Amino acid sequence: MSLARIAGTGSYLPERVVTNSELEGRIDTSDEWIVSRTGIEARHVAADGELTSDLALQAARKALEAAGRGPGDVDLIIVATTTPDMVFPSTACILQSKLGVQQGAAFDVQAVCTGFIYALSVADRMVATGAHRCALVIGAEVFSRLLDWNDRRTCVLFGDGAGAVVVSRDEAHGILGTHLGADGSLGHILRVTGGIAEGAVRGNPFLEMDGQAVFRTAIRTLGESAQTVLQQTGLRARDIDWFVPHQANARIINALADRVGVPAERVVTTVARHGNTSAASVPLALDTAVRDGRIQAGETLMLQGVGGGMTWGSVLLRY
Repeated sequence: MSLARIAGTGSYLPERVVTNSELEGRIDTSDEWIVSRTGIEARHVAADGELTSDLALQAARKALEAAGRGPGDVDLIIVATTTPDMVFPSTACILQSKLGVQQGAAFDVQAVCTGFIYALSVADRMVATGAHRCALVIGAEVFSRLLDWNDRRTCVLFGDGAGAVVVSRDEAHGILGTHLGADGSLGHILRVTGGIAEGAVRGNPFLEMDGQAVFRTAIRTLGESAQTVLQQTGLRARDIDWFVPHQANARIINALADRVGVPAERVVTTVARHGNTSAASVPLALDTAVRDGRIQAGETLMLQGVGGGMTWGSVLLRY
């Protein structure tokens, strides 16, 4: 049976870095307060006019280079984002044009911070079955544009960025199991209610979050999801070489690693320098650990995401 394998990774972060010290000058907060509660020291913020598709383009090019592929090889593009360039066409179609890809399918997936996990799960089915040969899966966000920069509870948490993977068929290595979940009754604990109607913004265009409820939901749902995907594959927590969770904040990451049963030295964390980049956080962390040599071919990885919806999911794979 053929598997869908990650053949290359790439990422991109905007040039501008906003440190906690800079935020101290804007709002009633401090570096000590932010770090002690979130583990975040800095985040990247897109420049004026820099679009989600621009970030995705840079990450996609690096992933294609790492995989030894070019635009002519790609026949599927899936972009996970909550911050599309426009209402339509999709950011995936815009990216397809910017890359010079002239074949295949392109569409967006919207599951907020779980978006990359959802998108990778879809690509797994489409590539493993032979429906598509070479997929680009990207998580890309300019989440800074959804933030009220006067709200210290939320603006310190998030950043912008993009991460990408190339997925192709393989007979030995690849995605071993996936699990996705959602509970729409919890939509109110993490949301942006704003939308466009009759030429005007309706609702609140800024992020609203019940932090404690999100924390509890994340630990419960991802703990259960991890056990489900391990049972699917017949593996155990000790078989996981690297745990790559959504980079929401350090407290969630640490609590989740304990719940899943993965030691701290086997957890990939980038939240300190990236903040929470929503759908980009998992592929950004993955690319970081691949490029610095921690993650090696043949190792077993668990990727996890949780986000607004609420949504959550896990992917277990042999890299």
